[in-house]
Amino acid sequence: QVQLVESGGESVQAGGSLRLSCVASVDIGRPHCMAWFRQAPGKEREAVAAMNIGGTSTYYADSVKGRFSVSQDNAKNALYLQMYDLKPEDTAMYYCSAHPGRRRHCSSDYWWNPDEYIVWGQGTQVSVSS
Repeated sequence: QVQLVESGGESVQAGGSLRLSCVASVDIGRPHCMAWFRQAPGKEREAVAAMNIGGTSTYYADSVKGRFSVSQDNAKNALYLQMYDLKPEDTAMYYCSAHPGRRRHCSSDYWWNPDEYIVWGQGTQVSVSS
């Protein structure tokens, strides 16, 4: 059973930066698509970014393009989300996700769809004050 553990969430002021980490308990294998989602109180879970594990292709929501960057460290089974120029609207619980049973690259057709992922971490809270 694959487990994902996120960390790095904090309370910061607008304009600040944070780096979130997601570590998988085992090597999920590749190709594989892993993604970051976020959910604010009273709102639906929304996709933030995704990356091909073992590859270089990345995908971003329009709201974070140019400010967030997703990366990986295969040796550590880790996925990262570097966030710059944080805004109050970035406040949310951030989750990483995967589907260990599917060996496929990320695609613009589905990377943003939470139903495509079956393993989720417990989340890490990001709070941005103005």
